Amino acid sequence: MFRATLIAFSFVCASAAIAETRVPQSQAEISLGFAPVVKEASPAVVNIYAKIVRQGRSNPFFSDPFFQDFFGGGFAEPRPRVQNSLGSGVILSADGYVVSNYHVVGTATEIRVVTTDRREYSAQVVLGDKESDIAILRLEGAEDLPFLQLRDSDHVEVGELALAIGNPFGVGQTVSSGIISGLARTGAATGNARGYFIQTDAAINPGNSGGALIDVNGDLIGINTAILTRSGGSNGIGFAIPANLVAEFLRQAQQGNESFVSPWAGMAGQHMSADIAESLGLVIPLGVVISDLHPLSPLAEAGLRVGDVVTHVDGDEVNSPAEMKFRMSVAGVGGTSVVTRLRGDENAEVEVALIKAPDHPAAEETTLDDQTVMPGLTISRINPAVIARMGLVLSQTGVVVVDAGRYGGRSGLRVGDVVNSINGARIETPGDVADALTDPGRRLTLDIVRGGRSVSLRFRL
Repeated sequence: MFRATLIAFSFVCASAAIAETRVPQSQAEISLGFAPVVKEASPAVVNIYAKIVRQGRSNPFFSDPFFQDFFGGGFAEPRPRVQNSLGSGVILSADGYVVSNYHVVGTATEIRVVTTDRREYSAQVVLGDKESDIAILRLEGAEDLPFLQLRDSDHVEVGELALAIGNPFGVGQTVSSGIISGLARTGAATGNARGYFIQTDAAINPGNSGGALIDVNGDLIGINTAILTRSGGSNGIGFAIPANLVAEFLRQAQQGNESFVSPWAGMAGQHMSADIAESLGLVIPLGVVISDLHPLSPLAEAGLRVGDVVTHVDGDEVNSPAEMKFRMSVAGVGGTSVVTRLRGDENAEVEVALIKAPDHPAAEETTLDDQTVMPGLTISRINPAVIARMGLVLSQTGVVVVDAGRYGGRSGLRVGDVVNSINGARIETPGDVADALTDPGRRLTLDIVRGGRSVSLRFRL
C-alpha cells in the first residue's frame, strides 16, 4: 500500500467582483473553450528561477582542535552547495509586485523572473512568511505589466470551473482545467496542520508552485501550493492558498512591511469532534473549543474563557484553529473581529481586538560571548511574541534557545529548548544563563523542557 506524500507547490489569490457565469450557448462558444480566458490571464503568470545556497552537512569532528591538529589542517568544512529552484509566480500589480511560494524563493540568493514574452527581471523578496508559504517579490525596473485581479475567495463555491497556470517540470507555461473540489481544507487533509486551502482537481505538478488558480472570468482565486500524491505527479488532489490571504500579504508589502504581521489570538483550540459535541449537548459538531488562553489574550480580554466554543469569526463559520487564524489574518492587525461564541445554551457575539503578539516583558535576546563555556548560544526570555514566533505552549515561561550555536549544539541543545535550570540554579532571564555558564566548574547539568518533556543534559567540561 502506497503512502500519501505531500509535495509543496505555490499559488496566488485574488479578490474581485464575480461576473455572471453560464454554460456555453452555442457550438461556437463550445469550440472556443477557455482560450479567451487563458489568452487574457496567462501573460500575468511568470516563470521563476532561483538559486539557493545550502551549507553542506557538517561533521562534528571538523571543529575539534584535536582532529584539526592531527590531520594537519586538511580537515576542512564542507563547501556550500548551490541548488536551483524552479517555480511559478503571479503578477499582482502593474509596477511589478509578484506572489509566489516561500519554499520557491524564500531563501534564494538570486531570483530571475521570466514573463511569457521572454522579458527577464531580477527580483527581490520584499515580504515572506514560511508558515503561510507565501512570498511577495518586487521586480526591478518593471512598469506597465499585465496583472491578475484578486477575487474574493470567500465567494468561491465547490463545483466551479477552475484553471491552473504554471510551469510544471520546466516544460514551459502550461494550462490545466478542473473544478473547485473542496474548501477550507486544513490539518490531515493537506499534511499541514497550520494551512488553510482551496482544493482543486486541476492538474498541478512540480514547477507549478506559485502559479495561478483562476476562475472562468480570469480572476485569481488562489496560489497553487501543494498536492497529495503517491507517484510524485498529479492525482487530482491539489491545494491553493486563498486569494484573500494573498491580498493581505500584498497590502502589507506595499506598505513597506518586511515581515508578515498576523493578529494574535493567544489561544489554543481543539477541533470539535462528535464526542466533544455530545458532551457539550450539541446536535451538530461545529466550531473550535478553547482549550487554553494566555492571560494577555484579546479573546480573554473580550470575556471568552476556556471551554467556550467559537463557531464564527466575522460571520464566517470556523471549524479548526487554522481556520480561525486565517479569518483573523485576512482581517488584519489594527481593527476588530466579531467572534460568535457558544457557552452552554447561550450564543453571543463579542468584539475582539486584532493585535500583534505583545513583546513584553522584554525578550532580552542575548548571544553569549567567549567568556562563557558556550559562545554563540543565543537565548531569549519567553513572552507572547516569542511564543507565537517559536510555536511554544501558551503557558510557557522562562528562557528559550533561539540558536544553539556550535558549542551548544554539540552539547545537545536545540532551537526551542526551554532552559529551566543550570547546575541546579533556576533560570528566569537570559542574564541568568550567561552568569551560570561563565564559570560553571568541571561539571555541567542543564535541565530543559523539550516538546513538553523534561530532559537533563549532563557532561564534564
